[in-house]
Amino acid sequence: MEDLDKAPKVILITGASSGIGKATVELFSRNGWLVAATMRNPEKTPELGELPGVRLYTLDVTREEMIQATVDAVVRDLGQIDVLLNNAGYGAIGVFEASTGEQVRLQFETNVFGVMNMTRAVLPHFRAKRSGRILMVSSVGGQMAFPVYSLYHGTKWAIEGFSESLQYELRQFGIQVKLIEPGPIRSDFFGRSQDFLKSPALEEYDQYMDMAGKYAHEAGKIAQGPEVVARKILRAACDRSGKLRYPVGWSAPILLILKRYLPNRLFLGIVRIVMENGL
Repeated sequence: MEDLDKAPKVILITGASSGIGKATVELFSRNGWLVAATMRNPEKTPELGELPGVRLYTLDVTREEMIQATVDAVVRDLGQIDVLLNNAGYGAIGVFEASTGEQVRLQFETNVFGVMNMTRAVLPHFRAKRSGRILMVSSVGGQMAFPVYSLYHGTKWAIEGFSESLQYELRQFGIQVKLIEPGPIRSDFFGRSQDFLKSPALEEYDQYMDMAGKYAHEAGKIAQGPEVVARKILRAACDRSGKLRYPVGWSAPILLILKRYLPNRLFLGIVRIVMENGL
C-alpha cells in the first residue's frame, strides 16, 4: 500500500532535463518534495531550477568520478537522500551488425554501468540511516524484446536481473529496490535520445530496418506522455510494500501478460508478424 503521510521527501533524479526525468521533477516539486535534478547541461533548462524545492546539479553518469561528488553534494545541500531515481538512459536503434564497439560501450556505460555506479554511491548513505528506495526506470523491453533494439534490450534485461538480485541483499537494511517498466511513451526516446545504428556497407538490412523502425516510430507517436510514468514513479516512491515491478502505460500490462502466459513460440511469432509487416 501507498503511505503518503510518511513518504520520503528528498529524491535524486538522473537524466532530469527532458522526457520522463523532467516530468518527474515537476510532479515531485508540486507534491512538496526536495528534488536534486541532475543532468549533463543544467544551463539548458534553468526553468527547472526555479521550481519549488528543486536544485540542479551537473552530472554525466558515464563519468564515474562525478558520481560520488554529486551524491555528497546533494546530501550536504539537502540533508539526506531518501529516493534515488535511476532514469538517465537512451536507446540505440538499428541492426546489431551495424553497431560499432564505441556505440555498444556507450549504450552499456549509460544504461547499465551508470545505474550501477549511482546505486553503489548512495548505498553507504542508505545503510547508515537504515532506509532508502532505489527506483530503476527499466522498460517492458527488460522482459521481452523487439526487432532492431538488441543493444537497448541487452541493457534493460541487465537492469532487471541486477535489480531483482539486489533487492534481496538490501532488504536487511530497510532499503527497497523498485523497477518502473514503461511501455511505449511519447518522449525524447523516439527523437533526439536515440542513437541510430547504420552502415552504408550493410544495405541488405535496409528493407527490414525500414519496416521495423517505422513501426517503432509510429508506436511512439500514439503513446501516452511521460507524465503517466512520473505518476507511477511517485506511487512507487511512496509505496512501503515490497512490490518490485510497476508496469506503466496502457500497453505495458497487456504485453507482460501475453509474454507470461502465451507459449514462447507463439508470442515470438506474433511480435515478428506485427513488427515485420507493420500490422
